[in-house]
Amino acid sequence: MILPDVRDPAMITIRRGGTLTDDDHQRLALWAADCAEHVLHFFEAECPGDSRPREAVVAARAWAATRAWAVGRMPMMEARALGGQAMGAARPLKDAARFAAYAAGQAACVGHVAEHDLGAAAYAIKAVRAADPQNPQAGRHERDWQRRQLPSEIHRLVLDDQDRRNSICWFAFSD
Repeated sequence: MILPDVRDPAMITIRRGGTLTDDDHQRLALWAADCAEHVLHFFEAECPGDSRPREAVVAARAWAATRAWAVGRMPMMEARALGGQAMGAARPLKDAARFAAYAAGQAACVGHVAEHDLGAAAYAIKAVRAADPQNPQAGRHERDWQRRQLPSEIHRLVLDDQDRRNSICWFAFSD
């Protein structure tokens, strides 16, 4: 479970009574897609014929690129459904492939609930740890890579959220 019992207004869009801007919401989705795509090779190596997680990452980016006037835009509910399909691809698997597919599914759901961004990041870290269980630094290296990908506009928002939700994200963000 990566969602808190009490939601932080900084992670709720302005339209729903929080303080998260649409631009920052889109930045979170793009960052989550980057995190998921960085580990997608673990899934694709095990299930080369299954495109559901890749489609979820594409959907996260498409939703984030959507503007009200855009032609061919990705509705949030469609991206969310593709996220659910990626998570369905994860269920019968184990280890790195499973976590990579879950990361992709979480990324596609950021448009629905911004807090899924940390789900994508945490599952990506779990994928790297599972792929290299003898390396105690693997998760930290992945976390540090993810943090370097953060746009400056959301850097503090994400780091604060990682501190706040680290315990419900399997302590993925601590050393």
